Amino acid sequence: MSRICELTGKGRQVGHNVSHANNKTKRTFLPNLQNVTLISDRLGKSVKLRVSTHGLRSVEYVGGLDNWLLKTSEDKLGPTARKLKRELAKQQQAA
Repeated sequence: MSRICELTGKGRQVGHNVSHANNKTKRTFLPNLQNVTLISDRLGKSVKLRVSTHGLRSVEYVGGLDNWLLKTSEDKLGPTARKLKRELAKQQQAA
């Protein structure tokens, strides 16, 4: 399972550990991912996603999962979130 947020696309970053003697060794910075169940109000169902804490705060700030999906481009979204976005778009067109 890859360490990538399904909502924001945030993944691992690479940097250096720097010792007191200024020796540099490679290291990775992993995002803080959480398994979360988010509720889609318009679709009337809940979805399990692997989301970074930054992504979770962003979803809450925007006003819920539906608003976040409609606002975000598909390039940044993971496969599960893309399916949800397409379902929301279909429901909007039908209504």
